[in-house]
Amino acid sequence: MLVVMRNDATDSQIQAVVDEIERMGFRGVPMPGAQRTAICIVGNPGPVDDSRLLTLNGVKETIPVSKPYKLVSREMKTDPTVITIGDVKIGGGKPVVMAGPCAVESEEQALTIARQVKKLGAQVFRAGAFKPRTSPYAFQGLGEEGLKILGKVRQETGLYIVTEAIDHTNIELVEQYADIIQIGARNMQNYSLLRRAGLSSKPILLKRGLSATIEELLMSAEYIMSGGNLQVILCERGVRTFANHTRNTLDISAIPSVKEVSHLPIIVDPSHAAGRREYVLPLARAAIAAGADGLLVEVHNDPTHALSDGPQSLYPEQFAQLMKEIRTLKFMG
Repeated sequence: MLVVMRNDATDSQIQAVVDEIERMGFRGVPMPGAQRTAICIVGNPGPVDDSRLLTLNGVKETIPVSKPYKLVSREMKTDPTVITIGDVKIGGGKPVVMAGPCAVESEEQALTIARQVKKLGAQVFRAGAFKPRTSPYAFQGLGEEGLKILGKVRQETGLYIVTEAIDHTNIELVEQYADIIQIGARNMQNYSLLRRAGLSSKPILLKRGLSATIEELLMSAEYIMSGGNLQVILCERGVRTFANHTRNTLDISAIPSVKEVSHLPIIVDPSHAAGRREYVLPLARAAIAAGADGLLVEVHNDPTHALSDGPQSLYPEQFAQLMKEIRTLKFMG
């Protein structure tokens, strides 16, 4: 249920409603909007008696929420959520480009690529310090050493950092270095990690699982937001199908589908969807044309010798072409 406040409701009136919801045994989460604040009631197993709430000062009305996800739903918040990191805004405007290698391999490698993607227009540097891999024998990342290198990248280039936390025990370490914490596709339904991410003050980039439906993705986002962290960015990165001409099948329809039912921003990872660098540019163009709020792209200065995901990593000159092409689309302004 939503408790919709009047547009002239004061902070004290909003807090009084939250306090009353807590006295009822639930939790109230204020969601400020462009015109007024709505308070979402969470923790209720069924319908809520709204008679006590309707008598409180500043309350305009109550509205039942039909979706199983509440905080994520556009019923809860009609205007798009915009997540601000410094001077970068994700959602509701110009698409954001996050670029970099799959993994941090060395300080020289990370800084070399970061300087290149920064010069070409990227705003966020992506690279993994911890790498959950299908094979236990594959490169697993540099761990904390990799995080320290990412700190140097931020210091030298000014790029913001997005990197992955792989479980609820190492997310605290990642928080010290990342501006955005990524939860990967394999962890989309790692509920202990999602709950811990809900306690973080950092924005969370939540990737769609390998075979997850849109509703399952949104329910995972609900886990994070129900913990108090309302800064969630969704990421479509392709799902597993019977097709074998690409690594995964990019679900372009996920973009309008998410935007129809949720206020959260959604970006697209064409690299993991394609698995082949020659497909990344057309998939990126399609994502922007469909209304994606940004791209997460793998770029490597020497992909032939990359320790992970070399075949899907763009050369810097290909990334330059990608940036040129998406700037020609009307969505880039």
